[in-house]
Amino acid sequence: MSLATYHRRGTHILYDSARLAQPDSPLLPAPGSDWLDPQAWVAKGLVTGSAPGRGASQFLAVGDEEWVLRPYRRGGLAARISQADYLWLGLERTRAFREWRLTQTLFLQDLPVPAPVAAIVVHTGPSYQAGLMTARLPRTDALAERLPTASPDLLRRVGATIRQFHDAGLDHVDLNARNLLVSDTDKVWLIDFDRCRLRPPGAWRQRNLARLKRSLERFHPAGAASSHALILQGYDQVPAGCSS
Repeated sequence: MSLATYHRRGTHILYDSARLAQPDSPLLPAPGSDWLDPQAWVAKGLVTGSAPGRGASQFLAVGDEEWVLRPYRRGGLAARISQADYLWLGLERTRAFREWRLTQTLFLQDLPVPAPVAAIVVHTGPSYQAGLMTARLPRTDALAERLPTASPDLLRRVGATIRQFHDAGLDHVDLNARNLLVSDTDKVWLIDFDRCRLRPPGAWRQRNLARLKRSLERFHPAGAASSHALILQGYDQVPAGCSS
């Protein structure tokens, strides 16, 4: 992974130059607010689909690369003020740069996360808007979609994968069945590390697992209890080789 930066007129991009050679390539929208405008990517003919969720992540195909671009969007009461604007406290404290660097740390530890491609921040006055670009994980579905047919072995694998991240110190503050992806070979991946951090062992582990349980109850209420029990079985076992 080769880190590089692009800075121009309030636009800041942190990127892996091995995956994104030139942020100002004519093949891409102009670096800046266009990168955060879905229609700008559509106009370049690079959008192949989108994922559900706040802000609607876009699937992009650029040459031989496939990426996911996720804009940062507020929820709850804060969204009534602005859905996309965040208070500027310095570049390294932006949500995009912090998430990019955490994702890079996990990726370099060979944990099952998508490779980080670029963090884009557009700074104007006291606020900024941002987005995160990662490599697209091919042939994967959200665990939420797999729950009705998930085998006991897959659910134990989910638990073992979560344990890997916890042993690495990752407090995933939004651990839910949409942020766990499963490949067509039942490899389990974890995504979306916004506001997450690395911490010493603590009660946060049980809070993560409790949040996941509530997610299971939402997406598959009939099988939530048995699914959660199997996930905990996998979590409590030695997680060797669970993501291979």
